[in-house]
Amino acid sequence: MKRIYVLIIVATVIAFSTAKSQTVAVKTNLLYDATATINLGLEIGMSSRWTLELPVNYNPWDFGENRKIKHWMIQPEARYWLCHRFNGQFVGFHGHVGGFNMGGIKLIGLEDFRYEGSFYGGGVSYGYHWVLNTHWSIEATIGLGYALLDYSKYKCEKCAEKLKTGTRNYLGPTKAGISLIYVIK
Repeated sequence: MKRIYVLIIVATVIAFSTAKSQTVAVKTNLLYDATATINLGLEIGMSSRWTLELPVNYNPWDFGENRKIKHWMIQPEARYWLCHRFNGQFVGFHGHVGGFNMGGIKLIGLEDFRYEGSFYGGGVSYGYHWVLNTHWSIEATIGLGYALLDYSKYKCEKCAEKLKTGTRNYLGPTKAGISLIYVIK
């Protein structure tokens, strides 16, 4: 797991150090905002058709009665733009790493148990970027991919005994977003 963190940091430093006088965008995913997840993304132009996005998400909140969807996630993505960067369609290749502590939420099937653990994986995405004016844009994206989840399962009580430890392979949606973007030129 530590190697993944080091790889993400090294890739980010290399990407930002090689981008000279390139366009940079700051963004927030409104879908994550709707779940009270603090999120901020930075996207930098690497060439006329390639960008690198680095979104960071964090949800530290308890919703009372031990209900929570606490998590953190970093999901770097290299994007290839079909026309030119920061406008129109793109295809992305993303990785992801994160941790979670979720339980007590009936809506997503976690009413009786709490799961705590970490995940990592990757996938592909498709999106569209609409330019509103010189600095403001909106973007929609969806991605499919893989994640390996390492987890511990607990009865929902706060300090309950561990019931199970395991891993799970996940294949399905790994990215979704409707983002509000401020482009710095």
